[in-house]
Amino acid sequence: MNKKIIFMGTPEYATVILKELVKQNYELQALFTQADKKVGRKQILTAPHIKQYVIDEQINIPIYQPETLRQEGLKEIIQSFNPDFIIVAAYGQILPQNILDIAPCINLHASLLPLYRGASPIQQCLLNADEYTGVTAMYMEAGLDSGDIIGLKYLKIQDEMDVEYLFDKLAYIAASLIVDVLENFSNIKEVQQNNTKVSHCGKIKKEDGEVLLDNAFSLVQKYKAFKFWPGLFLENGLKLKDLSLCETESENIAGTILDIQKDKIVIACTKGSINLTMIQQPSKKAILATDYIRGQRLELGNTLS
Repeated sequence: MNKKIIFMGTPEYATVILKELVKQNYELQALFTQADKKVGRKQILTAPHIKQYVIDEQINIPIYQPETLRQEGLKEIIQSFNPDFIIVAAYGQILPQNILDIAPCINLHASLLPLYRGASPIQQCLLNADEYTGVTAMYMEAGLDSGDIIGLKYLKIQDEMDVEYLFDKLAYIAASLIVDVLENFSNIKEVQQNNTKVSHCGKIKKEDGEVLLDNAFSLVQKYKAFKFWPGLFLENGLKLKDLSLCETESENIAGTILDIQKDKIVIACTKGSINLTMIQQPSKKAILATDYIRGQRLELGNTLS
């Protein structure tokens, strides 16, 4: 039997999963995604990534962008499709119970639940320097990411992996996982989440990017987690655009310039130090850190911050 699917998702993570469902010839009945939003300084009205993909590829399914799934008549619209499954991936809205009751609702959450229920699991695993991350397929229920688990795939986190890499990699892992789940659905035994190991993570805010030069290792983990947005910046607004770990053991006066090399400078943290390649002053373009300190007439032993 060809499985009938309603898909709910918004960013590129969801698009990768939808592409795989298209490739596997599932019967996609409709796409639910967030509303178009104004983006950038010019406030250009921009479609969600997944909507643009469906339009560009001329996939012949209706697209719905309700402000809320509690909107009058939506339940009846979804019921009219008589879906076998509702697949959800980074949709951005909570599904009300009357929609959860229509068909099995499966969420593809980018963490190893019950770790990191909530909006920013990929960033959180980097902030915590976890050894592993992955994707969980779970039944959706009224609680936030609290449903029974029906599938897991793991990924070992390597030192060079940052938030952009993990978003991309985990999307493909999620795409593979949902196909496994759908193909073996009748034989899957769901497993309850272990509520003693639950952790949560909220939405990332701009102010989360403000950092102190206190611990080099933690600073680099923040850089990996917030590289895409909001980035890292000091209290004075100076943005640290490209950095890596130098070492973790030295004890220093934070912000001291420890070394000046051809393409980078070494900046002291209270514990450890970082290699800094690019810097951006407020309202200016990013430049090489070496050019920045030359322009500011800073030398070895001076303080960056």
